[in-house]
Amino acid sequence: MIHSLFPFSQVIPLLKTAQRFCDLRWQACEKRRFCRRVDNPRDVDFNWTIVTNKNYYTLILVFCLCVCCFNRDINAQRANNGYASKQPIQEPIVFGSGIISTGEFDSHPAFMPDGKTLYFVRSTPNFNLWTILVSQFQKGKWSEPEVAPFSGQYSDADPFITADGKRLFFISSRPVMGKQNQDLDIYVMEKTTAGWSEPKNLGVPINSDGAEWYPTLTTDGTIYFGSDRTGGKGRTDIYRSRFADGKYAEPENLGDVINTQFNEFEPYISPDENFLIFMCGGRTDARGGFDLYLSYNRQGAWTKPVNLGDKINSSGNEYSPMISPDGNYFFWTSVRSFAEKPLEKRMNYRELMNKLKSPQNGLGDIYQIDLNALGIKP
Repeated sequence: MIHSLFPFSQVIPLLKTAQRFCDLRWQACEKRRFCRRVDNPRDVDFNWTIVTNKNYYTLILVFCLCVCCFNRDINAQRANNGYASKQPIQEPIVFGSGIISTGEFDSHPAFMPDGKTLYFVRSTPNFNLWTILVSQFQKGKWSEPEVAPFSGQYSDADPFITADGKRLFFISSRPVMGKQNQDLDIYVMEKTTAGWSEPKNLGVPINSDGAEWYPTLTTDGTIYFGSDRTGGKGRTDIYRSRFADGKYAEPENLGDVINTQFNEFEPYISPDENFLIFMCGGRTDARGGFDLYLSYNRQGAWTKPVNLGDKINSSGNEYSPMISPDGNYFFWTSVRSFAEKPLEKRMNYRELMNKLKSPQNGLGDIYQIDLNALGIKP
């Protein structure tokens, strides 16, 4: 693991330079030692000890300087990345408190690959309008969000950005071919020099007469999504569709191991398709209304889904599982509330209103934790 901490590609040349310097000092000492061998043997030993120590300490000094430079570079990268943390995050924290997670219903984060641009969803409390917002990470903090240029009129949600940053998928209730849409379809936009292209409805076979939700993609372009189309095993199921020859194949239901008579939707598929994290309601081991579950893809077969446990799931609902572009952090949405546990003391009116208008008030907030805290074993 040490190779991930230190830039040996830079350290090794510097160490070799230091070694050459020490070799020259050693050669000089040898000449001096030969000249003074007869006159003062103890002086020769003393000088050789000094040179040997200088050899050792020079190497240590150069190595420490390299580490300091590397740490400076890492800190600079963190300053430019809106989600990286200098300290481990082994317990859930509210992400972007007061700016991104505000006390409104904030959910469904999606980062551009460099981590400097964040798209997320802000909804009305009754979920009758969803709007995609965008914020920029500038001068060490997230900017005040703005309505994304492609959103603000219809219900838009579930943004997903491909690993190369060239496409953005989302769901929308906007009209299709000039006709009012009665459900939700998946759309895609291409990145251009002028910004995002006009949203394009993916059409059949991805979109159906039912509703589609939460598209996420693998590296090879396979799309996973939720849908309440006819023919499913429950009210809503998870599907996937392979992308080949420039088009999507007929979506396939993920089968009985994943889909049940209950509700399964909002699937996050790992880029290599090795594991799936999804939202589900109604299972006997659930902590709340909707929990997040993990299943592994073992040679084409899905393992029995495992509840992600009390760190991730609460007595409320959990939504929108996703992993940061650098693969180090897990993000999701939770409606957990400060009032789920007994209060330690009486609140006055000002304190009560502050709680009710802040994150963790029972509406949606975006949470972050180290991915390794989930114990995923690819």
